[in-house]
Amino acid sequence: MTTFTITPTTTYSLRESAEFGFGGRAPDAFDGVMRLAFCLDGYVDQVGVELRQDATGVVHGTAHGAGDHRVDAVRAQVARALSLDQDGSGFGDVGIRDPLIGRLQQAAPGLLPPLFYSPYEAAIWSVLSARRPATQMAQVRTRLSERHGRVFELAGRRLAALPTPDQLLRVTEFPGLTDEKIHRMHGIARKAMTGTLDVDRLRHIGPEACDEDMRRLKGIGPVYASLITIRAVGFTDVLPADEPMLLELVGLHYRVDGPVSRAQFEEIAAPWRPYRTWASVLIRAASPRIGVVGAGHRGG
Repeated sequence: MTTFTITPTTTYSLRESAEFGFGGRAPDAFDGVMRLAFCLDGYVDQVGVELRQDATGVVHGTAHGAGDHRVDAVRAQVARALSLDQDGSGFGDVGIRDPLIGRLQQAAPGLLPPLFYSPYEAAIWSVLSARRPATQMAQVRTRLSERHGRVFELAGRRLAALPTPDQLLRVTEFPGLTDEKIHRMHGIARKAMTGTLDVDRLRHIGPEACDEDMRRLKGIGPVYASLITIRAVGFTDVLPADEPMLLELVGLHYRVDGPVSRAQFEEIAAPWRPYRTWASVLIRAASPRIGVVGAGHRGG
């Protein structure tokens, strides 16, 4: 086991991350520990991580399955998955410029967007969940990870990491997966092995080029390409202008008649820069806490 710490640059709550639900996973009941299991960047091995937060806000991590020589890589990836790799020192100022965001920050103090562990895992989830119930496919992913990935014992609970690309390419059939889904997952695995899904590369080319790149993956359409770009690479200032439930909530908050257009959304969100992604996630997650619930949140 190796240990590390992450010091947030803005108000941050590990409980909010654990109970948020992320990466196609259901929210966890927080018992003081957030448990993670994932493929390390580079996609050749896996790690399990226990996270705890002390009274000063510092996050303490214990990594299983990674030697001391990999601890910096583990720390960096965990920080990215929790949106703690970015300078968040100006996020509080967004709440001053826009009182609505300030009110949501007070309702959900320390809520930052938890991300997929990596673009590879986001792309695999996109193929798994396409046109299938998310809960059902999350169960399939868990079984796939337990059988072909790596299982860790983390603070008294078992958690399995997704198979690495090399492990996944050895899977030729699996209950709950069609031949076509396996074929598409194999294509993503091969792309991951060539570096196409490396975070550093995708951040370097920027969100628009990243989105275009992701659309070239077989089985990844515009919605899932946006999911990978916004919820896996870790851009903080991408405006999710194609999310219907978000647009509905923005319309309710800012009293816009009818659906919010892209132009209206961009104007409303201007004060949120350079954290438009974070503010958008905050609106989706925290609006019910102040009594604003869209039809999508009501199940309508």
